[in-house]
Amino acid sequence: MLWKKDMLFCEISPLTYAISEQKEIAKRHLKNLLSKDIIARAYYEEKLPHVIAHQTSHLIKRGKGIDPTLQQNKAQNIRLACEQLNGLMIRPGETFSFWLTVGPTTKRRGYKDGRVIIDGKLTSGIGGGLCNLSNTIHRLVLHSPLEVTEFHAHSDALAPDEGGRVPFSAGTSVSYNYIDYRFRNTTSQVIQLLVWCEGDELVGELRSRKPFPCRYDISEEDHHFRKEGDKYYRVSKIFKDTYDKKTGRLLMHQLVLDNHSEVMFDHDLIPQDQIRED
Repeated sequence: MLWKKDMLFCEISPLTYAISEQKEIAKRHLKNLLSKDIIARAYYEEKLPHVIAHQTSHLIKRGKGIDPTLQQNKAQNIRLACEQLNGLMIRPGETFSFWLTVGPTTKRRGYKDGRVIIDGKLTSGIGGGLCNLSNTIHRLVLHSPLEVTEFHAHSDALAPDEGGRVPFSAGTSVSYNYIDYRFRNTTSQVIQLLVWCEGDELVGELRSRKPFPCRYDISEEDHHFRKEGDKYYRVSKIFKDTYDKKTGRLLMHQLVLDNHSEVMFDHDLIPQDQIRED
């Protein structure tokens, strides 16, 4: 690749990208050392009695342009990570960190090549596919009173929708260890995170000892696809809605994502009735 004046150091070659990534990993290790966050570390084998939120996600995506081997590897990577996360207890005031819990995704620990996004392009990499897991956890948190403290987005249009549109069916990015996903338990109860695999399904739950007075939902407004130059984007606004359980009254309609995601799948698979011209 020819070097251009406006290119970033990480864009010059795969070697400079790897150097830049190691620099970011080192910076995050230092940031973690200096942080005052209390990271959740305790586990509890038995399930707490009350389900706050429950989510499922397909482990294997099938379709045009989707590599089945990378999908199978992704499922293996997610199963390994679930073993580190399942049963984690987040006490009041504690913070959940995806990477401080899952740890490094190395071949030695059993991780395989899965699908990753590098420089805006889909490719393969060790430990790929864990964004599927972090996104499922993010959906759980959005359906709870927990507070998201670190969130990074990638495209919410990696593959065609399976059935009806599900807001935040994708879009939560993680990359060891500097692109983390974190949330804080701002409630007065201990919260338990459960994640496991059943066949081709990823299942996640948040549990507590007692119910909370509110329920939570995700809503989406003005969802469509838009052509901008030679590219297509999924565009929408995604909200977290908080309701009083007793009265059913909407207490809060909070914008959590102003969605503008480049379509990463075959443009011919975009529903034509959902496309608006720029």
